[in-house]
Amino acid sequence: MAMIYLVAGARPNFMKIAPIVRALQAHGGLSFKIIHTGQHYDREMNDVFFEELGIPQPDLFMAAGGGSHAQQTAKIMLAFEELCIAQRPDAVLVVGDVNSTLACSIVAKKLTIPVAHVEAGLRSGDMSMPEEINRLVTDSISDWFFVTEPSAVDHLRREGKPEAAVHYVGHVMVDNVLFQADKLAASGAVAHLGLESAAIKAGLGLAPGQRYGVVTLHRPSNVDDPAMLAQLAGALRDIARGLPLVFPVHPRTRANLEKFDISLGPDITLVGPQGYMAFLDLWKDAALVLTDSGGLQEETTALGVPCITLRENTERPVTVEEGTNVLAGTVPQAITAAAEQILRGEGKQGRRPHLWDGKAAERIVDVLVQELKKERTK
Repeated sequence: MAMIYLVAGARPNFMKIAPIVRALQAHGGLSFKIIHTGQHYDREMNDVFFEELGIPQPDLFMAAGGGSHAQQTAKIMLAFEELCIAQRPDAVLVVGDVNSTLACSIVAKKLTIPVAHVEAGLRSGDMSMPEEINRLVTDSISDWFFVTEPSAVDHLRREGKPEAAVHYVGHVMVDNVLFQADKLAASGAVAHLGLESAAIKAGLGLAPGQRYGVVTLHRPSNVDDPAMLAQLAGALRDIARGLPLVFPVHPRTRANLEKFDISLGPDITLVGPQGYMAFLDLWKDAALVLTDSGGLQEETTALGVPCITLRENTERPVTVEEGTNVLAGTVPQAITAAAEQILRGEGKQGRRPHLWDGKAAERIVDVLVQELKKERTK
């Protein structure tokens, strides 16, 4: 039976491979190993985290750790090369656009191991984003491209990728959020905290039925520049006067708020980073979400939650063209105007894009089984 390595390096990567693991287990036609590069070490990634995702613990933890982009990529490449030489897989599957995605695809390709890229073809056009470089390089050497939206198909065609290698399958991140939302609805509780949803929100100062918004900010372009962070904080303060905001603060963002002496005011509740289910339970009921996260643009579209993206570009245009996402940019007046429109009930009525139906992972596994059969007959 063919063996495939599933590579993940950070929490969001595990959300993307979890549906693929479940689909592989259900299919039974391929064996697999989960490889955790250790790009991000997170104490929240304990046994319960993987139990929530419905997948086993990683088969191998490579402990790459931090450092600069070059240091981290190099450490992952060295460790992954050693692993692939010792236990050669039939294929390597990478997801998203983190350094682990780039590092492991390069190693596999140089060892003539086929590479499958899930979430292929996304482009922001912003070369100042490390993720954009990772996406471009990974797609330049991948063998199979699993695509989430039409714009990604168009990008890959323009870049000369063979039509037969491009597979429009839907989105595994959506598979996962639908799976987790169903679990949450069935249990009525956030499993790994053992707390009722209402109790979590009450602990944040939210009365039952009260409207609120959720904020996430972490991109360097938004939080490392004191003028930009102050500008965004001003917009958030204005919105919070009419709508309480809950802000799970990324450590980098919290440190910069303190360093630059920027106040968010009394109407924004700052909390620590949340576990997956706790955060899902928080934002799924929000009146709106304000974010610079790529994944959250997609997840909010999947569940029909209004989203305002605090960036000048997005590599996920289907969330704007069809979904609930508004690309507001970083000018305060545009951000507050978008929020006011949503709160008046005049926001856009988005829909879930084509093939965002919770079955992307099943399609991916079907393609992989067929492609690996072809590889074995070469």
